[in-house]
Amino acid sequence: MDRDTTARQLVLVDGRSGAGKSEWVARSAAYVGFVVLSLDDLYPGWDGLDAGHLRAFQQVIVPWSRGEQARVATWDWARGVAGAVIEIDPEANVVIEGCGALSKLTASHATHRYWLEAPSEVRKQRALERDGEMFAPHWTRWALQEDRFYSTHRSRELADSVVQT
Repeated sequence: MDRDTTARQLVLVDGRSGAGKSEWVARSAAYVGFVVLSLDDLYPGWDGLDAGHLRAFQQVIVPWSRGEQARVATWDWARGVAGAVIEIDPEANVVIEGCGALSKLTASHATHRYWLEAPSEVRKQRALERDGEMFAPHWTRWALQEDRFYSTHRSRELADSVVQT
């Protein structure tokens, strides 16, 4: 018997590094009780934006959209290997936030699509304050992946709402 999946919500929150996605979701009263999945937990290292995006799509969004339990392994940044498995109940409301959350593949599955943005200098300051010197040598490397991803997927244009943070 098929489950009625029409009442469930999938919210996608995207934007460049340091735009405030994680903080915005954490502070939003609208998403209390939702399962929040951060793509930061899925990227397999500093060159993993595309891989993290595809893992979220194939292992979370597709099964969840079919009313099935989603299962995806996190990334253990300290050890550089796959980490613990996250399971998401098919009845749960879900927020996926992170660079690459909103794409040509994911947009049609979402009930709400947000793009968050802030000036480049603000984003860089936030990211370095959040992740310290661990992120500093990778800022440009990551930004180039964002440039390519967002040029391909036109994520900002897929959003229902653009939020200035």
